[in-house]
Amino acid sequence: MAKSAASIPSSKKRRIAGNRSVSAQIFEFIRDAIVSMEFQPGQMIPETALAEQFGVSRTPVREALIKLANIGFVDVLPQRGTYVSKFSMENILEARFIREALELAVIAHVAEHADDELVAECEAILEEQRIAAENDNALAFQKLDDNFHQTLSGRTGYHRVTQLIESEKAHMDRVRNLSLHMSGQYHRVLDQHRDILNAVKNHDLSNVNYFVRSASIILAG
Repeated sequence: MAKSAASIPSSKKRRIAGNRSVSAQIFEFIRDAIVSMEFQPGQMIPETALAEQFGVSRTPVREALIKLANIGFVDVLPQRGTYVSKFSMENILEARFIREALELAVIAHVAEHADDELVAECEAILEEQRIAAENDNALAFQKLDDNFHQTLSGRTGYHRVTQLIESEKAHMDRVRNLSLHMSGQYHRVLDQHRDILNAVKNHDLSNVNYFVRSASIILAG
C-alpha cells in the first residue's frame, strides 16, 4: 500500500495561534492538504516532520491524526504508520445519502424561522464563493460551501446536526475538490445555493428536495 511519505506543503515553520488548540490547527492543516491532494491517497503522513514544522511534540500531531481517522481521511496501521485513505465509492455514496436526508430536514426547519439576518449572512457567503470561483480557488470555494451549510444547520439549534453533516461529508470532500475544476461546475454549485437560499427566504419548500439532491449530485458525482 505504501507510497513515499507525503511532502509537507511549504516547509517553513508554522506559527501556532494561541486562541485554539494545537491539535485542532494541525488537524485543519493536514485535512486541507488531503483535500487539495497535496497529500495523495496511499501516501504516508510524516508525523515527525509535521511536529518539527509546527514546533511541537508528536502528541498533538497524533491527536489530529486520530480525529482524521475517525472521519475517514487517514488509515492508521499499527507498526507501519498513518496513510492517507484511498477513495471509497461505497463511503461516498453512503455519505451523500445521509447528508441529503439531514440537509432536507435542516432547510425545512430553517425555512420556518428564517429572518433577514440569516439571509444577509448567507448572501455574503455566496458573494465570497463567487469571488473564489472567479479565482479558481477550489479549496476556498469548498470551505465557503461548508460555511454556507453550517450557517443553515446552525440555525436549527441542534448542535449534533452540524457535527453529523460535517462527519459524513468527509468522504465527499476530495471528490468535490477535484470536480470543481470542471467547466461550469462552480456556477452550477452557486446556482443551487441561490435556489436553496431563495426557498428559505420565501418559505417555499416545494422544490427543496430537487435543489438539495441536485447540489449533492454535482458535488459528489
